[in-house]
Amino acid sequence: MNIGFIGLGGMGAAMASNLIKAGHRVTVWNRSTAPIAALVAQGALAAENAAAAFNNEFVFSMLADDTAVRETIDRQVLSAAPANVIHINLATVSIELTREFEQSHRALNIAYIAAPVFGRPDVASAGKLNILAAGPAEALQKVQPLFDVLGQKTWPLGALPERAIAVKLAGNFMIGSAIEAMVESAALVQRYGVAPSDMLDILTNTLFAAPVYKNYGAQIAAQRYEPAAFKLRLGLKDVDLALSAAQAVNTPMPLASLLRDNLLDALAHGEGEMDWAALANVAMRRSNQT
Repeated sequence: MNIGFIGLGGMGAAMASNLIKAGHRVTVWNRSTAPIAALVAQGALAAENAAAAFNNEFVFSMLADDTAVRETIDRQVLSAAPANVIHINLATVSIELTREFEQSHRALNIAYIAAPVFGRPDVASAGKLNILAAGPAEALQKVQPLFDVLGQKTWPLGALPERAIAVKLAGNFMIGSAIEAMVESAALVQRYGVAPSDMLDILTNTLFAAPVYKNYGAQIAAQRYEPAAFKLRLGLKDVDLALSAAQAVNTPMPLASLLRDNLLDALAHGEGEMDWAALANVAMRRSNQT
């Protein structure tokens, strides 16, 4: 298949690489050029611009946030795209942008699929992502073989792209809440002379023996927050998006508000580029255990 891929950060580059390995013709574009060169060495073609990447049967985009998406995939890019191209947005963006894009794409006869993913760069490299997918049924059917390359399971969520985004925001909020629970617990037990690593080893192998607790628990125990698998500032972005989505439908999320404030605390202390497991630093500072 002929595929365009826009956005080659850690996640995007891993996914584009897997599509190349699967034998597809992949044309890549990124705002910085180094990731393009690395994928060209693997067999990709380099697009001159984002519009050129749309000149394919399918185009994936994996950009950081709403601003990056709007700046990269603007009306001019979409207007130049061939009819019947299918655009799959893998990024975690706002409900507002998702609705806006669904309407603008439909007006131009471009199928729009929201397909945010659960998984970190190492999971993306292994082709083991969990993909949340929502959009037109016919388009979803056509893109499924590509999802099968990128992930271990696709979770269909219907025709409205915003549904996939809502589930993704809910999931990231739950991850952040799990981290917050662990770091507050770590601060508590340390006051009683128990090493947080011992407490986390016990709980992540008994009551909370799930990947999120085990993976982040190990980072917290080791105080290993760099290099970041998921940057704290992006965690703040996603919690903000969840709160905005909740406000739009009059749904209180008091725990999300608390989590947002703690993420802001970390950001104010210059920790935005660390993994969001660095929320542990906030709990330790507040209990005077720096």
